[in-house]
Amino acid sequence: MNTFKYIKPKLFSVLKNYSREQFTKDLIAGIIVAIIALPLSIALAIASGVKPEQGLYTAVVAGFFISFLGGSRVQIGGPTAAFVVIIYGIITQYGMSGLTIAAFLAGIMMILMGVLRFGNLIKFIPKTITVGFTLGIAIGIFSGQLKDLFGLNMGAVPAEFVEKWVSYIQHFNTIQWPTFMIGMLALFIQIFWPHVSQKIPGSLIAIIVTTAIVSFGHLSVATIGDLYTIKAGLPTLTMPNLSFSLIRQMISPAFTIAILASIESLLSCVVSDGMIGSRHRSNAELVGQGVGNIMSALFGGIPATGAIARTAANIKNGGRTPIAGIVHALTLLLILLFLMPYASLIPMSCLASILVIVAYNMSGWRTFIYMLRKAPKSDIAVLLITLFLTVFFDLVVAIEFGMILAAFLFLKRMSDVATVRQWVDKDNLDNEEISEDIDLKRVPKHTVVYEIFGSLFFGATTEFLNFTHEEGKRVLILRMRNVPAMDISGLEALEETFEICKKKKMTLILSHVNEQPYHVMEKAGFIEKIGRDNICKNIDASLERAESFA
Repeated sequence: MNTFKYIKPKLFSVLKNYSREQFTKDLIAGIIVAIIALPLSIALAIASGVKPEQGLYTAVVAGFFISFLGGSRVQIGGPTAAFVVIIYGIITQYGMSGLTIAAFLAGIMMILMGVLRFGNLIKFIPKTITVGFTLGIAIGIFSGQLKDLFGLNMGAVPAEFVEKWVSYIQHFNTIQWPTFMIGMLALFIQIFWPHVSQKIPGSLIAIIVTTAIVSFGHLSVATIGDLYTIKAGLPTLTMPNLSFSLIRQMISPAFTIAILASIESLLSCVVSDGMIGSRHRSNAELVGQGVGNIMSALFGGIPATGAIARTAANIKNGGRTPIAGIVHALTLLLILLFLMPYASLIPMSCLASILVIVAYNMSGWRTFIYMLRKAPKSDIAVLLITLFLTVFFDLVVAIEFGMILAAFLFLKRMSDVATVRQWVDKDNLDNEEISEDIDLKRVPKHTVVYEIFGSLFFGATTEFLNFTHEEGKRVLILRMRNVPAMDISGLEALEETFEICKKKKMTLILSHVNEQPYHVMEKAGFIEKIGRDNICKNIDASLERAESFA
C-alpha cells in the first residue's frame, strides 16, 4: 500500500481525527457552495452547447469523485468556464458522442499522469501560456453571450469568432429591449450585491429577482424553458458509441482538456493550501480529477476540474475536509431531483449576464497588461500568439503551438547563456589587472584551461566546439563545475573534442564533473575512453595532473 501512498486520497487521511463539530462546519459549507454552484453549472452547460441539466450532472458526479478520491482537503469540482470554448467547438463538430469520448480519454490521461507522478511537472507550463489562453477563453465566453444578453433574433451562434461578430452586427437591429433590460438588471445585481452580503452569491439573487419579474410581469423574455426541455431525475449510465476514427480525432482535444483540467485543479489546490495552511497531494488530485471526468462522461456530463472560486467559498464558510465537497454534490443531486423544473423559468439574458461576470473575473486582464509592460519581448510574443490562436482558432492549437514556441525560446535562452571562457595564467597578468574577486591559479605553460558555463545540450554545442583549436599545447583542461546537465549532443561534442585532442597529441582532462553529466559519460563509455585518471574532482587536482605531462 505504501507504494501508492502518493495517490492516497486526502479523505482517507483526514477522517482519522474527524469530529462532529467539523462535520457541522463541512455540512454548512457544502450546502452554501452548492447554492453558488447551481446557477453557474446551468449557465456553463448552456454556454457549452449542452442541456442545462448536464451541468448539474457534472457538478454532482464529477464533484463527488473529485472530493472522494482527490488529493486536496477542500477542493470543489465541477464545470468551469475554462472548458466552455473547447466543449462548444467539440459539440459543434462532433456532437455529444465526440465530447463524451474526449472527456473519457482526458480522464484516462489524467489518471496516468497521476500514477506516473506528473503532478509536479504541470508547474513547468509557462505563465505566459496560461495567461494568454485564459484571457482568450474569457473573450470567447463573453462573445458567446451577446445573442441571449441582447435578445437578438438570429439562428445558432457561429462557433468561429469573426463569423460570430459579423452575425451579431448583421442582426443587431433585432434587439429585444425587455430582454436587454432584464440582462442589465442581472448584471447590476451581481456587481453591487457583494456590498450587501458575501454569504449568498449575487448570481443566485439575480436569478431569483429576474425570474420573478419575468414570471409575474408576463414579460416577453426568452427563458430556459423556451429553448430547452429540462429533465429532472437521476443521470443514467450511458456507454459512448466507440469508433476508432472518432477516438483518433478526439486524442488532441482530450489532451487539451487533460492539460487544462490539471492546470486549473492544481492551481486551485495551491491557492487553497495557502488559505488553510495545508499541503495537497498533486498526483492524488490528478487521479481524482481523472476518475471524476470519466464518471462525468459516462453519466452524461461534461469535462470538470477544480473550481477556484467555489473552493475559496468552501474555505471561507468553514469547510476543511472533502466531506464538504461530497455534501455539495449531494445537495445538488437533491436540487436536480426535486427543484429542476423551476429552472425552466430562468431568463436566458440573466444566465448570459452571469457568464459575462464569470468571463470578466477569469480574464486576468490586469496580469495581461502587466506582462505586456514588464515581460521580455520573447515572453510577450508567446503571450500574444497564445491569445490570438485561442480567440481566432481554438484552444487545442493555442496550447500546442504556445508550448512548442515557449520550449524553443527557452532553449534559445539557455544556449545564449551557455558560454566557454579561457583561463588566463596569473603569471601573464600585471598586478593591476588582477581583480580580487577572481580566483586565479598558475597554469602550466603546456596547458590550456577552459571553463564551461551552462548546460551542455544540442543548442549550445557550436559555442563549445569553437575553442578546441589550440597550437603548441599538450593538455586541455575543461572545467565543468558550472555544467549541471548534458544531453547526447553535448556528449558528441565532448567526443569530437577528444578526437581533435588525439590528433594534436593532447591529453583531455575533465575537472569537477557534476553527477548528471558524469552518468551520461559513464553510460556511453566515455569515461573509460579518456581514462578515469583524467577525471579530476577539482581544478587543483586537474592542474596537478597536467603537470605530470610536462
